[in-house]
Amino acid sequence: MAIKIEHLNYIYSEGNAFERQALKDICLDILDGQFIGVIGHTGSGKSTLIQHLNGLVKATSGTVYYNGENIYAEGYPMKSLRSKVGLVFQYPEYQLFETDVFTDVCFGPKNLGLPKEEVEARAYEALRLVGLKEKYYKMSPFELSGGQKRRAAIAGILAMKPEVLVLDEPTAGLDPKGRDDILDQVAALHEEKKITVILVSHSMEDVARYVERIIVMNRGKVMYDDTPRRVFSHYKELESVGLAAPQVTYLMQELHRKGWPVETDVTTVEEAAEEIFQFCGCMSEPV
Repeated sequence: MAIKIEHLNYIYSEGNAFERQALKDICLDILDGQFIGVIGHTGSGKSTLIQHLNGLVKATSGTVYYNGENIYAEGYPMKSLRSKVGLVFQYPEYQLFETDVFTDVCFGPKNLGLPKEEVEARAYEALRLVGLKEKYYKMSPFELSGGQKRRAAIAGILAMKPEVLVLDEPTAGLDPKGRDDILDQVAALHEEKKITVILVSHSMEDVARYVERIIVMNRGKVMYDDTPRRVFSHYKELESVGLAAPQVTYLMQELHRKGWPVETDVTTVEEAAEEIFQFCGCMSEPV
């Protein structure tokens, strides 16, 4: 088991007039190799939650375990944890600061004290994994497009060889093609490297398409923790807290109301197409 969270609470500005509890009694098990989506409205606690996973934020109370060890224990190697649980922020500019892309990607493994040859080998491998072309390696990170910056930021984390990759809104501000490119690359990484991926997203379509498990945050608590089909079957409850299901789920609900014998817990376009084709095939069969 990669990460275990027990009765986690976090309070902002504790003890003054601006005090606010951001996380309330969170209990979660994040298993090795899972692809998990975290969704919730703005202020639900999802970004605060993921910042606890590698110790960037310390809980007010409760415990986070990584591979069975309490990360709050005295003497725990937090630097090692942050190389194993890599966090890519929503805005890649926060993580890109070197003079060129290749040097930036080298920064993490170099900071681990690795020899130059291994540092550079890791950087080349990470850049290959994210699909960033070699012509960009010696460019300033700030000359890249939004999608290229995301790839460079992810490469910088991958060069540390993390066991868990946490992505906070990795497609924010990208056009549809850029969004698909980034998430397809993340899915390929998950498949190739078998790493745990935790994806925070506002896009229900993206979450439904890629993840195997969804954690829904609401007012600092876990509202749902289940498969996409089961979570999005509660679309009315999700609407009540400012969320929604994928558009295709609403389509299937409407078809069912009109008498089509289709499954209503469909979450992706591919699944919907299969359901509709099956129905149309049945309609075309001779009596």
